[in-house]
Amino acid sequence: MSYCLNPICPNPENLVYSQRCQSCGSQLLLRDRYQVIKPLGQGGFGATFLAYDQGLPGEPSCVIKQLRPSGSAPHVLQMARELFEREAKTLGKIGNHPQVPRLLDYFEDHEQFYLVQEYISGDTLQEEVKLNGILSETGVKQFLSEVLPLLQYIHEQKVIHRDIKPANLIRRTQDARMVLIDFGAVKDQVSQAAASQSGQTALTAYAIGTPGFAPPEQMAMRPVYASDIYALGVTCIYLLTTKTPKDLDYNPNTGEIMWEQLVQVSDHLSKVLRKMLDVSVRNRYQSAAEVLRALEIEPYLDSLAKGLLIKSDSGSKERTHNHRENSAVLSSNPSAAVTSIGVAQVAAAIRARRAKAAEAAGLQHGSGMAKSTTLANSNSNGSQVQNSKVGRKLDSQGLLTAYLKGRRDFALHNLSLLNLQGADLSQTNFHSAQLQKTNLQGANLQNSDFGRASLTRANLKDANLSKAYFNHADLEGADLRGADLSNAYLSNANLRGANLCGANLTSAKISDEQLALAKTNWMTVRPNGKRGLL
Repeated sequence: MSYCLNPICPNPENLVYSQRCQSCGSQLLLRDRYQVIKPLGQGGFGATFLAYDQGLPGEPSCVIKQLRPSGSAPHVLQMARELFEREAKTLGKIGNHPQVPRLLDYFEDHEQFYLVQEYISGDTLQEEVKLNGILSETGVKQFLSEVLPLLQYIHEQKVIHRDIKPANLIRRTQDARMVLIDFGAVKDQVSQAAASQSGQTALTAYAIGTPGFAPPEQMAMRPVYASDIYALGVTCIYLLTTKTPKDLDYNPNTGEIMWEQLVQVSDHLSKVLRKMLDVSVRNRYQSAAEVLRALEIEPYLDSLAKGLLIKSDSGSKERTHNHRENSAVLSSNPSAAVTSIGVAQVAAAIRARRAKAAEAAGLQHGSGMAKSTTLANSNSNGSQVQNSKVGRKLDSQGLLTAYLKGRRDFALHNLSLLNLQGADLSQTNFHSAQLQKTNLQGANLQNSDFGRASLTRANLKDANLSKAYFNHADLEGADLRGADLSNAYLSNANLRGANLCGANLTSAKISDEQLALAKTNWMTVRPNGKRGLL
């Protein structure tokens, strides 16, 4: 089929090889090159269409975005032209990122404005949730860990997206990566000099954004980088509840979304989301890197951090954050640290602070080296007494009974050597837990959180680890033969000597360097879906 782009055409559908529209007579081959096939969507400022690029070998698919001014008055056309040029300029500047569609062409034709973009095949986040239902806490963490670095990149280019929402995020079929689309509402050239004392920038030309996803300062035409953080937070609430902003109640006194009673997540994630969704731009996270750093921190260090005096490199005492989320991170200048280091350095900075905390704890308690998972104090007899909140031990039956009663949080527990073969422990929080030599063969661990957990020499053969979270987990020597690791997050995990023969790593987040340290064979399914050795 060939589709007519005349906005007032009464019947835009035509036969595939037609040269002109049978209804209105408009030429169908746009710019003598692009054959429009079908509409993809329509918004307040225009419509998008799927097309074939006949000017390239193989006639690859592309997306045609047509800006449709609501009138022909000079000021309306001028506004449309400015929006068109701004989006083209922005896409040209940031379109070399793998999670942003590339700009292929742009032009004006008969007072209509066209952008030609790379076609992203896949489902939107909105479609994904409608098909699969709500995401678990682990799923939301994975989503944020993938989108926040992209958001930081966009902000580093001095661009505010202003329309982040589930419909503008596509899970690309080719590699399962999240791609941000629709840059028609962007605000660029943010002028820090024009910022007021509240951190808001100068007035923008148009109040653009989706009501409910856009925070108050954006609807007042004063968007800042933190405005995108708010929209991302609302998107997370949608992922956890399937409810759009119009379906959520608001506190009439503060204007805040009332969402916490609708979700079942850890106190840690609640605190992060609460700060992302603060209606006051002053109290919100100011950058994507700040959110990333907050997510990297175990929520269980609060009790350990109290009373510890961590010295900085210059010998001065660092002060504890006293933000609303009561973070346990210790830093002398958190804002400067976040803005001066990139995403790749955030984790390293966190590890350095933890190392200092461990060293200081060891000096304070006389135990040599404090561990992040077990903090012990020596008593008068020289024996070790474990902190009541860290390193708690459970037997196999106790864990399974607790799970059946609805408990899903076993973070920081000592679960080493347990026999949990074939157990159903899906969507469970094992963050920073000890699982050395634990038998989890054939267990259902889908969507579970193993961030920073120790799984050395654990038996995970044939386990269901789909969408599991292994950021900074230790899997050295673990048996993962035949395990389902599809869509698992394995970034920064230690896979030295891990047996991945026959494992399914389709769309898993894992590097070639990590795979080179593990054992694989011709039955191992790579992240690209193909079998075989490197």
